[in-house]
Amino acid sequence: MTEVLLIIGVVVAIFVGYNIGGSTTGPAFGPAVGAGSLSKTLAAGLMSIFFFVGAWTIGRRVVDTLGTELVTDPGIFTLPASITVLFFIGLALFVGNVFGVPASTSMTAVGAIAGLGLASGALNWAVMAEIVRWWLVAPVIGFWISAVIGRYFYASLNKRIALAQSEGELLTVDRSGLIPAISLGPNTTTRELFGTGVVIGIGCVMAFSSGTSNVANAIAPLVGSGSLEMNTGIVIACIAVGIGAFTIARRTLDTLGSDITQLPLTAAIVVATVSAILVVSLSAIGIPASFVVIATMSIIGLGWGRATRTMRASRESISEKAGDTRMSVGSLAADEEGEPLPPIGEEEPDEMPTASDLFNPSTTARVILMQNVVPLISTVGAYLVFRFLPVFGF
Repeated sequence: MTEVLLIIGVVVAIFVGYNIGGSTTGPAFGPAVGAGSLSKTLAAGLMSIFFFVGAWTIGRRVVDTLGTELVTDPGIFTLPASITVLFFIGLALFVGNVFGVPASTSMTAVGAIAGLGLASGALNWAVMAEIVRWWLVAPVIGFWISAVIGRYFYASLNKRIALAQSEGELLTVDRSGLIPAISLGPNTTTRELFGTGVVIGIGCVMAFSSGTSNVANAIAPLVGSGSLEMNTGIVIACIAVGIGAFTIARRTLDTLGSDITQLPLTAAIVVATVSAILVVSLSAIGIPASFVVIATMSIIGLGWGRATRTMRASRESISEKAGDTRMSVGSLAADEEGEPLPPIGEEEPDEMPTASDLFNPSTTARVILMQNVVPLISTVGAYLVFRFLPVFGF
């Protein structure tokens, strides 16, 4: 019977890892994919590699501590209880992935464990309160930092780093010789190559950070109960994450890369930098960082900041032309020289973007709603099962 339960537990852990790959690949590499500097396939490959590195190095420490910090009695992690916790984590993440919204694996996992702790009377309220406090504060910080950059600094920042994307391939490979030679594309500048490397590099850092914390969400209950060996569990979880990154993550890459807001390369760098700094800072003080929510709110904040700047420019243009009786619809979007007003941070635009071009309110509402509903599903579901099913004896 124990062997059967263990097999079920491993299958559920794989299901959780699969959904972790689907929900975390978007925040890490969505900006780079949305900027056109990285394909979805390559993003999935980088996610798999750096997630494994983070899981194999620092992640094992989180696996050791996750089952003891949130509950006062680690003995509640029996094999049936561990399987149930993993089931609700995987189910909740799957719901988010189906809707194309990357949910927070940390929030979802903590919610399921909190449901177990509440039902058994073993929840550590002090630790839970500290985690929740930072979960509320960090996304707000990410939103406003990005919003301020988008509204007041994005245009000058873009001019300084000049990361306009060129036509054609970023790099070309000459395979005519014995050793393939890599060179810049026909229209690629060194600065563009550097900027692309920066945003991809930050995505790799975020993937590494995801491995350090999220691998525990897939295997910590099983390892903590002694049913699964640490190294075996890490390998199983990382393979499952890789499968999720190559498959279901394509939807979350679309959501965070293009559906919420348009992301030129400079914007991708801003979002990735703000998110990475906040995630690393939270990890340094021992808080399980919800970088999914932080990255999402950073994207929303940047898009909102740029959109409000664009709308203000449009109103100023209309005011300046209010006395012109020959004013046409097209002239409302023209500057004093008769050229279209540039979108914030772009050079030599073809047309004036609207607020909806830079910031999509309907997609934003869907993302925020689902990122709150998904952890709630795992918390309430786990609590009800552990509280009212006599098999657990709580």
